[in-house]
Amino acid sequence: MTAPAVGEAAPAFSLIDQHGRHVTLADFRGTPVLVVFVPFAFSDTCTNELIDLRDAGALSDDKNVAVAIVSCDSLYTMKAWGDAHAFDQSLLSDFWPHGEAARAYGVFSEDKGLAGRGSFLIDGEGVIRWSVINPTGEARSIDDYREAIAQLV
Repeated sequence: MTAPAVGEAAPAFSLIDQHGRHVTLADFRGTPVLVVFVPFAFSDTCTNELIDLRDAGALSDDKNVAVAIVSCDSLYTMKAWGDAHAFDQSLLSDFWPHGEAARAYGVFSEDKGLAGRGSFLIDGEGVIRWSVINPTGEARSIDDYREAIAQLV
């Protein structure tokens, strides 16, 4: 399983958000989107990362960038986490078919049944412009996100 490379078209996905709505990558067309895969919403590292994203506000002063969080948790877990932490951005469930989006992005752990910590910055045309995959337990940096977004043309 290999993650798509920078410069390649981002793999399409169709997932359910925390409110039960279908969300596709195509829904973000015309707007850059930061797709952030997390193992489990209620784990300590994931919770801290998502709270950091929530509290970061706009990740760029001059670019409107959407944020989509993807986990193999059920939509009910994603809703409970979003409600508990006042997270109003897209929380997408990759529960069924289990891990399909995570597999397409090369971050699904077959032996653990969860998404790894992969982040992909996709431009408004659907092309991956930046990515990072961190080891289990290692949080990603908000500053890295801001730096990558600043590089968008």
